[in-house]
Formats: sequence, C-alpha cells, structure tokens
Amino acid sequence: MKSYRFLLIIALLASLNAFADNSVAPEAIRPVPTPQQVEWQKLETYAFIHFGPNTFLDQEWGYGDAPASSFNPSRLDCEQWVQTIVKAGMKGVILTCKHHDGFCLWPSKYTDYSVANSPFKRDVVRELSDACKKYGIRFGVYLSPWDRHQASYGTAEYITYYYNQLEELMTQYGDVFEVWFDGANGGDGWYGGACEKREIDRSTYYNYPKAWGIVNRLQPNAIIFSDGGPGCRWVGNEKGYANATNWAFVRGKEVYPGYPQYQELQSGHADGDMWCASECDTSIRPGWFYHENEDDKVKSVDELTDLYYRSVGHNGTMLLNFPVNREGLIHPTDSARIVAWHERIMSELSDNLLANAKFTANDTRSKGFAASNMGDGSWETYWAASDGVTCADIEIKTKKDVTLNCIMLQEYIPLGQRVKEFVIEYKTCCGKWVPLLVDEETTTIGYKRIVRFHEKTASEWRIRILDARACPCINNIEGYYIS
Repeated sequence: MKSYRFLLIIALLASLNAFADNSVAPEAIRPVPTPQQVEWQKLETYAFIHFGPNTFLDQEWGYGDAPASSFNPSRLDCEQWVQTIVKAGMKGVILTCKHHDGFCLWPSKYTDYSVANSPFKRDVVRELSDACKKYGIRFGVYLSPWDRHQASYGTAEYITYYYNQLEELMTQYGDVFEVWFDGANGGDGWYGGACEKREIDRSTYYNYPKAWGIVNRLQPNAIIFSDGGPGCRWVGNEKGYANATNWAFVRGKEVYPGYPQYQELQSGHADGDMWCASECDTSIRPGWFYHENEDDKVKSVDELTDLYYRSVGHNGTMLLNFPVNREGLIHPTDSARIVAWHERIMSELSDNLLANAKFTANDTRSKGFAASNMGDGSWETYWAASDGVTCADIEIKTKKDVTLNCIMLQEYIPLGQRVKEFVIEYKTCCGKWVPLLVDEETTTIGYKRIVRFHEKTASEWRIRILDARACPCINNIEGYYIS
C-alpha cells in the first residue's frame, strides 16, 4: 500500500534547486490526467459496500417489489465498517445508496421507497458519511441509473427523478470522492416484479453528459466512474484484475456505459484520446450482497494478495466489496481476512532492497533529473531521458548481492503514460546481462507496475526501456524479496 512516492535515487542527483527550472521538463504527451485523477490513483485501494433489501431477501438483483419493511438491520454500525476499512489500509468507501431495486438508503424526498418508510428509519448514507469524516477516509456514492421500482422508468419523467436524487446525494453529505454510474440494464429490465420489459438505449436514455455535469458542478473533485469514465473506467470484469498491458486511455467518443466490447477495458486503448485509468472491482465473497451460505467462501489472503498485484500492480486501483450482513455489520470472517491481507502486503513491500543502490542511466536530460512544481508548493522528482529518446537503460548497482523476486516501477504520470515495452535484467557472475523470467508481458508501466518473477541474486540489475511514446519519465524503482 505504498503511497505515490517519488524516491528514484540515481547517481548524480543534485540538490532539488538545481532542477527548479521548468524549461528542462519534458513536454506532456497527451492524454494526461487531471490533478484529481492523479490524487484518485494515489488512493490505490478502497472499499465498496453493497447493502439493501437484497441483504434481507437473500438475493443479488431485487425486482423492486420488496416492501420497505424488509429493510431492518438490528445492529447497524457504520463506524464498524469504516474501522475495518481503515485497518485494511484502504483510503475510502463507496456505498450503494440505491441499487437496481430502487430502494434508497437515505430519506429521499422524491420517493417513499426508502429507509424513511422502513422500520429502521435512519439515514444510512448520513451515518456512513459521518463515520468517514470521523476516521479520515473518503466517501463515495453509487446511484444505480436502472430502477426496477419506479413506474416512470423508461420515460423522461424518470430521468428528472434520477437527476433530482443525484443532486440530493451531491449536496447533503459533504465531499464525495467518487460517483458510480453502473451500466446495468441492456433493455431487459424487469420492473416491479411484474416481468414488464422497459426497453431503453443506455447510450442515450440517461443523458450521461448532463448527469456528469451535475456532479462536476456540485462535487468538482469527484471522480466519475462508468465503463468509459470520464474520471475512471470499469476494468471490464468483476474479478478484480487488469491485464498486465494496461493503458490509462480509452477512445472517449467510443466507450459508454454498457459498452459491448467491455473486454477491451482490461487493457485500455493504446490509441485512446482520453485519460481514464482502470478501477478493478470485485467482492470479497462470490456475491455482492450478503448470503449466509457464503460465510465459508470468503476470498483467502493469498487470493486477495494476488489481486492487489494484478490491480494496483497493473496500473489500476483496487475496489473491494464487503457485503454487509443482516445485522448491519461487516462479517467477522471478512474483517479478519482483509486485515490479514493488509498485513501481508505491508510485510511484503516493507523492505526496499534497492533503497541504497546506485542508479545510472545511459541518457539523461542536459540538466539532469527534472522536477515539476505541482502547484501546491511541493516538488516531485523524476528521471527523464532526452527529447526524442524512446529507448533507454537504467542500471542499478547494490553494494552487495541482493535476492529479489519483485520490482516496482512508476512513471511520472502528470506528463502522460509513455512506456510501451521494457525488460528487467540481472548481471551474472560472468558479467553477462540476462533477462528475468517473468510470467507476464512487460509492456506498460503507468502509475505503478509491480513485476513478480522467479527469484534471482545479483548486485547489478538493469531496467531496459525498449519502446516509449516519448522520452521516458520514471520516478520510482523499488525491489523486494517476497517470501
């Protein structure tokens, strides 16, 4: 769970003031992220909460005909949720404020199908928002565009209803870090349990640009999620991983919520024109909502650890769902499992064996290693090759042999994602450079790429950038031995 640190230590690195001249910085290669998108990716891991009538009816997708009285948690404690999330090292949580069944976890003034008419009465959205503020993590909302309860669904009247509810959530609960627009319902949306079909065209019916405008006006720092962003994108599966080749771009005019070629989103579009990094969502259990018969099917620490390396370690973020149970709590098994997972990751990435190594590069910009003023008074350092150089070597020498089986690489993404292909090599005792045996392709890097490989022992290592969209900009290299 390392933060986005800028710790690339390379020989000849002089004082920061030597690089304060912005004229040495490479030009950005578009698309580039907004400052909000950079900050979002730094979060790396955060939680999802699915909770509602489905929880009490033992189902995944409700029909919208469950009585409001079915929602009645006996011990709901949003602080227990947030405390678990904090102990797991996660930086935020997104709540299904309204799922496809249309039931609202806040007392919306636009419908009677909400907590206000349940035996529970309390505003769950408020309680979670307050708990997030208390414990210092980010709060996000999921508001399903599909609504099986509302009789007006499929008409223009429903769109007004949906926008009104979106404004409620954007104005009544403080800062929101992410808003989820789910792409569910491709025209087979059963309504009210009556098996009535309401055909809609997802690409036009919801008028997503107008909905995004509401978010941008009321929560300008919020990241907007959908299949095609515009803030971040679905990764194209619900298994929680991105492909090893993963561009933070999509073709903005082509991808929309419900995009039929969603498998492409596992790698992004190398020729994309819009920055839209991937969010890798999955549940800690087989289902998104709580089912007692899944109490013994919680993902193992090994499974969760592998997903971290294939999400955050593949230039994405990790969004892990916790199905809150009928009491209104995260189940003890889920809680223990995720805390143990966090301890595993912290242990595996705690000892950077390259921290005191000597770094040299075969090409460096004329004034050395550039720095960029981030606008808030801070400086972030990175190595950059000369303009026009798209292949470069970075050699790493340790004072004595070290055994590694994991290397972390990071690009300076405010200037764009650049690297298209790289290899990692080590020098044998005979002085020969040999590529590491890696089980996946070494192509893109992006915000963070964590490469696991069969362990090798050496005192000299080399990162060879074989191809890039423009001069490479690398700001962090770390090495680990994971036992």
